[in-house]
Amino acid sequence: MKLGRLRLFDSEEQCIFLDDQTAVLIKDLVPNFGDSYLTINLVESLRLANLTVLPQVKFNLSETLSPIRTPRKIICVGLNYQKHAYEMGIDSPSEPIVFMKSPNSMVGGFDNIIIPPNSNKTDYEVELAVIVGKHALYLKSPQEALDCVLGYSISQDVSEREWQLEKGGQWMKGKSFPTFNPIGPCIVTKDELKGDNLRIWSKVNGTVRQKSNTNDLIFDIGYCIWYISQFMELEPGDVINTGTPEGVGMSFNPQAFLEPGDILESGIEGIGTIRNLVC
Repeated sequence: MKLGRLRLFDSEEQCIFLDDQTAVLIKDLVPNFGDSYLTINLVESLRLANLTVLPQVKFNLSETLSPIRTPRKIICVGLNYQKHAYEMGIDSPSEPIVFMKSPNSMVGGFDNIIIPPNSNKTDYEVELAVIVGKHALYLKSPQEALDCVLGYSISQDVSEREWQLEKGGQWMKGKSFPTFNPIGPCIVTKDELKGDNLRIWSKVNGTVRQKSNTNDLIFDIGYCIWYISQFMELEPGDVINTGTPEGVGMSFNPQAFLEPGDILESGIEGIGTIRNLVC
């Protein structure tokens, strides 16, 4: 199942995407779809529903909104691809590096990315996003943690490197600007997609910058969720960005940061592609 949101008729509509052009409106099934509605139990109820009696609409992917309105938390795992750690000149971490970014940084997968004032080091980082589907705290194992996954989406963990690395070294500062977390175009539920062997890539102006596979993750999805749950309660609708592969702009010589007018595309096998104009 592919869950998404569209802006239709001057309102926001929660949908099930049947394909890249057709969606079923589910507001009659989910009349109040705050982000806490994103539970595994609700997905199971939608799977049993008769979708043929619900209204259908045609849409363009560029009309999609973030599949999550505003999550309570965006939790990120840094340096979680082996080759990315290498290109950054950092030893692979012995435990996951975890940080937060502002929920207000989240926008849709086709919204604009706004470079902050006086920024010369705005970078791209395509990531597999895990959407949490039930409360989790002090989980006993990574295998148990996988039971908490609702589904997966494409995330861009946009980063301003000067604020992240040079102004006090606190990563959250470089990650939390408005528009710095495009996500979309939908959530693919875990019964249709496994996250451990997916091609992942990004392009700037049509040129491939990142090209990898989620099998290069240092800490896999179950381990990341289990680890985070040891010190933080996870809730339905929370988003976990699982890390970015090699090829970020900071690693180039000369460095290749985003500039106004650039087109940034991000893709993950089985989910699709998002596309953002940099302004």
